[in-house]
Amino acid sequence: MNIGLLGFGVVGRGLYDLTAGREDMQVKKVVCLEDITLPDAQVTRDFQEVLQDPAIDTVVEAMGGLHPAYEFVRACLEAGKNVVTSNKALVATFYDELIPLAQEKGVCFRCTAAVGGGISWLSELERTRRTQAVTQVGGIMNGTCNYILDSMTRLGMDYGEALSQAQKLGYAEANPTTDVEGIDTWHKLILSSNIAFGVSLETEGIPVCGISKITAAHVADFKAHGLVCKLVSTGKCLDGKISAYVQPTLFAQGEPEAAVPANFNLITLVGTASERMSFYGQGAGRYPTAHNVIQDCADVLAGKGFYCPYGKKTAVHNDDQLRYYVSGVTDAWVQENTAEAWEHGVITRPVSVDAMHAWRKANPDAFIAAVNE
Repeated sequence: MNIGLLGFGVVGRGLYDLTAGREDMQVKKVVCLEDITLPDAQVTRDFQEVLQDPAIDTVVEAMGGLHPAYEFVRACLEAGKNVVTSNKALVATFYDELIPLAQEKGVCFRCTAAVGGGISWLSELERTRRTQAVTQVGGIMNGTCNYILDSMTRLGMDYGEALSQAQKLGYAEANPTTDVEGIDTWHKLILSSNIAFGVSLETEGIPVCGISKITAAHVADFKAHGLVCKLVSTGKCLDGKISAYVQPTLFAQGEPEAAVPANFNLITLVGTASERMSFYGQGAGRYPTAHNVIQDCADVLAGKGFYCPYGKKTAVHNDDQLRYYVSGVTDAWVQENTAEAWEHGVITRPVSVDAMHAWRKANPDAFIAAVNE
């Protein structure tokens, strides 16, 4: 396999290092905007040099972002080149274009590192779907948020302090909005649900709430009640109806999710035969993530295309009834649905996920967290 590598950041450099000395795959050209020299690969600023090279059969996109990543990936598929990417936003946003295009052109398209970083989560979904139906997916999918929440819980940091520490360690970007507002997890849930359930979800129906409004007082409340807050995703397919959402959730101390430390992930599926299976590991990092990219390249060598056939567009219905911790706003709707009062918030009676998120959207300064029961 001759690889054209787009991007030479954390993941791109990791891929280059891990392919060194391999006989089955080599990085031949690297598209990079910085002036670097590599001993065994040509470096260029011009994407066309990769696209028009007939010797390059597989392109690895490690640039991130939507543009020009989308234009480059689409052009590579149109040209009949296999594509491997770690870009969850790209795949979730352009799922309806890229997956059918890859199938039309008869090339492979894989993105295991897009969800879970170093965890081979999407590959495990692929294997699981061979022999049983998957009824639920989700869990802790964002290492940045988990590091912040874990630091607040274990070390007593406030939100700002924990975020600053995450940025210093490289776990959070200078602008952390995509992570802390749950958008990164949202993209990963969309991709996981599409593969698990064999559909293409209508994304506007998938609500998301992040952790930016959590405070040290909230965390103290949770600890006093034997609970730990985590940002989790949930996708379910029951009786042909699909629900999907991202939100802070309270777990009892002793539950597996409550114990996940630092920037680790814990992602779970429920199968009709296997029941619950969880996958734990590094949710990011140069070599764990690059390892999954290489695994995808090996799968391409074996002729494995996408994880499932392209599925039809499917609506989401989030009528799951959950209890919620609510803090920051106590209007008439909250007071009417209150079940018990805590020092810094209230627990609502069971309400639908859609109803709670609609209220949260109208009250963006409020903090909400579902109670896992």
